[in-house]
Amino acid sequence: IGRWLTERAGHNVKFLVPKRGQKEKLVELAEKNANMVLNQDREKILKEEARTTGAVKEIERLTGLHDIHRMEAFDISNISGVQPVGSMVVFTDGRPRKNDYRKFRIKTVTGPDDYSSMREVLTRRLTHESDSSFDIKPDLIMMDGGRGQVNIALDVLKELGLNIPVCGMVKDDTHSTRGLYYNNIEIPIDKHSEGFKLITRVQDEAHRFAITYHRSLRDKA
Repeated sequence: IGRWLTERAGHNVKFLVPKRGQKEKLVELAEKNANMVLNQDREKILKEEARTTGAVKEIERLTGLHDIHRMEAFDISNISGVQPVGSMVVFTDGRPRKNDYRKFRIKTVTGPDDYSSMREVLTRRLTHESDSSFDIKPDLIMMDGGRGQVNIALDVLKELGLNIPVCGMVKDDTHSTRGLYYNNIEIPIDKHSEGFKLITRVQDEAHRFAITYHRSLRDKA
């Protein structure tokens, strides 16, 4: 340790190891404080792992998928077809990757047609060549909704010759996250689990990002 510290400091480092008296008590106190901080940090790390990578592992177990790292979620926002926009949010290993978020102003759809708008957004995202971040394809696509939204995504992927699993984040009658739709079934999830909480965060973030962009365009208009 002395040699290592000497290399790091750039000058000779000497150790003094008190055996008794006030200095020895200070060393004991420092060790106790260090252990306390270490245990606190360990708890924080374990909690953070549970809500991120642990939650992703839970989604893998529920769906039977493997090696999910990058998840992309999509949502559409408009009022009666006015200023329709789409959002794409990205979570990597359970953590939001905000630099990779993208906004889409709908160009080819007139009126309140969420399905056609979503088809445009997904097609643009999966074929866009001018955005270098789009070179990385998601390991899982998360759609805001159930069967209809998932089928739109599967149609686009089929047209483009891509094989990416798609899940739907299903809402209940109060617009709260209810579960996960995958392979034509709605998977029941413990609402207190970290996996469910992650799905809720992803869905809420996609909705927030879409509606924030929609409001900014509406305000400008």
